[in-house]
Amino acid sequence: MSGARHLYVHLPFCASRCGYCDFVTVVGRSGQHRAYVDALLAELELERGLLAPSLESVFLGGGTPTFTEGAELERLLAALPPADEVTVEANPETVTPELAALLRRSGVNRVSLGAQTFRPHLLSVLERRAGPDDVRRAVYALRDVGFDNISLDLVYGIPGQSSTDLEADLSDALALEPEHLSCYELEAKPGTRFTHAHGAELARQAEAMESYFERVVARVTAAGYRWYETANFCRQPSLADGRDLRSRHNLAYWRGRDYLGLGIGAVSTIESERRRTTPKLGAYLAALATGSRPPRELEPLPPEVRESERVMLGLRLDEPLAVDSLARAVDWTAVERLERLGLVRHERRESLALTGRGRYLGGGVTAELLA
Repeated sequence: MSGARHLYVHLPFCASRCGYCDFVTVVGRSGQHRAYVDALLAELELERGLLAPSLESVFLGGGTPTFTEGAELERLLAALPPADEVTVEANPETVTPELAALLRRSGVNRVSLGAQTFRPHLLSVLERRAGPDDVRRAVYALRDVGFDNISLDLVYGIPGQSSTDLEADLSDALALEPEHLSCYELEAKPGTRFTHAHGAELARQAEAMESYFERVVARVTAAGYRWYETANFCRQPSLADGRDLRSRHNLAYWRGRDYLGLGIGAVSTIESERRRTTPKLGAYLAALATGSRPPRELEPLPPEVRESERVMLGLRLDEPLAVDSLARAVDWTAVERLERLGLVRHERRESLALTGRGRYLGGGVTAELLA
């Protein structure tokens, strides 16, 4: 084993919890930020042998990584192994000129901002603290210290959202000229207070999702972005000084690469095993304070599971998937049928890809292709 070349670090702290969120988060707890960073670094030392000598990507996700106390965030970044791409997620209201400078001097070269929407009435529905001007100020602060790889997250299908709202959101996002855009369909988990409050409207929005999705793709690609993954777009190299601005970290997931995850709730995939670390902050801190690994769920990944995942995730991309070693994961009768319908293309059972029309149908087509 040559070692994983991708590292995910989970920083769970948030100022508040949004009603639709089902990530592993902890509200406030500023008094525990230092102990948590200590635990992360202890876990890194225990697991360092699983990493390759040089990394392609490091990704700090959350939670709100930039809500973590500044000195502790800087200490963590200084101790992490260097990588070609170092991304930090941020909520716009946390990005000050001082924080932007901290990230820049700490080796971060990509920031992902959770804008979600620029419409105040929809931000209220999502229980987001940042307003439209906070997003703009955050982008300007990052630009001022030299960041040239900024990603914006947008969400569509929000209760109360109209097609006009969506068009306005896309206009506002594109006006900021981000290098990368992630446009996600809102997913509200059953049983959350969000679904209780907005159930009827969520059902209505579900009927509009397909048209929203097509609208997003058409508008963003017309602005010069490559639709390289189902929900992700990056500026074309011709508009970005020849740079490939796809998220290298997320590409590792979609291409089935090994990755190591640190922190509560973090997932790792290492060779034939998937690990899920406890989501409980107390149990995590207690174990690492004594030099022990935190509690984890271990899931064996037999070859047939990894091959099916490789097909399922790889077909989210706009590049052909090499399937010569994945043949048993593919239903070739379904491939022939879907090719006749104009949804799939393949080359002599060596590569497989969804057509443009097939990509709009996405997961439904892929499910039929799996053996």
